Amino acid sequence: MFSITPSHIIEHLYCPRYTYFEYVLRIPQNEEKYYKVMRGRELHLQRAKQNAAYLRRRIGAIDKRLNQYLTNELLRGEVDEVLWLSDGAMAPLDFKFAKYEGKVYETYKTQLYCYAWLIEENFGKPVNRGFLVYTRSQNKLVEVAVEKEAVARVQQAAERIHRIIRQNYYPKATRYKKRCLNCTYRNVCIK
Repeated sequence: MFSITPSHIIEHLYCPRYTYFEYVLRIPQNEEKYYKVMRGRELHLQRAKQNAAYLRRRIGAIDKRLNQYLTNELLRGEVDEVLWLSDGAMAPLDFKFAKYEGKVYETYKTQLYCYAWLIEENFGKPVNRGFLVYTRSQNKLVEVAVEKEAVARVQQAAERIHRIIRQNYYPKATRYKKRCLNCTYRNVCIK
């Protein structure tokens, strides 16, 4: 079975037709052209080297694993840091090449929810929070609550993605038409 990534889920939640165009029709997005994506990838590699011995005691981390690749039957992803916390729970920590502007974007939360799902399934421990590090705001650390309902929404999105791919199903477009303005598929999408 085809496994998806948190990026697939984020794109699908933005507009279900991303899934159709990219994975049924196989029209690539060419995301490598975007500076932030490429810079973010470079930054992840740098952080893994620089923070190898750094333990996040401030948030109750007693152990961590860097760049942990995790899978389940529907989803796969590489978590920047998987943390074991002193309260017996676990948490994902993700570095963002971004400035913190007083709020956490839904895309970042969704990624943490995906990682929470993977951590719970792979390690059998509860995940009730995740952490973001905003590298362009002097490594500001932000905690995000991980609720069961949010993880369930991510799981349902993963199932919908798999259905679109298996059945060659053409889903409805997003109801937010402003999203279509900068879409990489706007020239091929039939509204």
